Amino acid sequence: MNLTFHWFLPTYGDSRHVVGGGHGLPAGAAGGQRPATLGYLTQIARAAEQLGFEGALTPTGAWCEDAWLTTAMLARETERLKFLVAFRPGILSPTLAAQMAATYQRHAPGRLLLNVVTGGESHEQRAYGDFLDKDARYARTGEFLEVVRALWRGESVTLDGRHIQIENAQLARVPDPVPPVYFGGSSPAAGEVAARHSDVYLTWGEPPAQVAAKIAWIRELAAREGRSVRFGIRLHVITRDTSDQAWAEARRLLDGFSEDAVRAVQEGLARSESEGQRRMLDLHGGSTANLEVSPNLWAGIGLVRGGAGTALVGSHAEVAERITEYHELGIDEFIMSGHPHVEEAYWFGEGVLPLLADQGLWHHPGSSEARPDSAQVPFVSR
Repeated sequence: MNLTFHWFLPTYGDSRHVVGGGHGLPAGAAGGQRPATLGYLTQIARAAEQLGFEGALTPTGAWCEDAWLTTAMLARETERLKFLVAFRPGILSPTLAAQMAATYQRHAPGRLLLNVVTGGESHEQRAYGDFLDKDARYARTGEFLEVVRALWRGESVTLDGRHIQIENAQLARVPDPVPPVYFGGSSPAAGEVAARHSDVYLTWGEPPAQVAAKIAWIRELAAREGRSVRFGIRLHVITRDTSDQAWAEARRLLDGFSEDAVRAVQEGLARSESEGQRRMLDLHGGSTANLEVSPNLWAGIGLVRGGAGTALVGSHAEVAERITEYHELGIDEFIMSGHPHVEEAYWFGEGVLPLLADQGLWHHPGSSEARPDSAQVPFVSR
């Protein structure tokens, strides 16, 4: 199977330094020198499209712009790029979500991917009016996806569930194609939902041995349900012509982390209910020492950012090797990002993707578009 690469849309702002915010952190924690205007996000989306990324992930939470609205606008500014829209089942009804997906696929045919975010933090969920605990949220997500899947099949749905009650729901138009469901989570409750309902199981960028264990876990759970799922990984990336140049950039970013900022972020994340967040924190332990937790896997991002906290750091060849290593474990989709997101998209797209293409592991999804090369201009303006 050819590898699929997605980029990331920082709908909370961007910078030449690591922008805070993310999983479990409050509204207002993000920001940066480059506001998340539609014009700037369009630059990132067009760069990703031109370079050969399949789609772009958008986050969800009070600390960023709404993913549905933002990507719907960006769909008019791009031609092929798909949008991996993160959303929370507890905040809207499954019938409305199924209808929104159908509408999206009608007006931007085939360009919607859905990233289901159950919500790992009770305090954040309560701000949206959701007062269930973590396990109950996962149970509700299972019911939610049961309804959505049935509606997408064109069925009339009535469900008297523990958390969701729906009566005689039906869509006037089903999505064509049905958007794939991406889902992540490291707790037992998350694994059960992923096995039953996900098309792609996502993990944050842990060392290969831990990723292999997760893949085996989900494969076993899915097999019990008579299903199989694909696997994806979420990573930041710092790739340069040489390894020394890449690690110098990592050190530059690290030098921008004040002790007070690291302490404040780590204190906030330590209260997280998310098992995945705990695993990210365990990689660095809040310390700036020994941040290369596996060859070319750097845990420095997680010192000041919630959620995905690791980056592949190295020469283009080294980063390609690490990607191949993850692929051999079973990872087929890679969701990448870097600071700032325009420039890093070009470093990766022009440095790493051609190496993977030469190995027969990747091809540009736009058949009429040229493969990335150094002659292409790295900025798009309107």
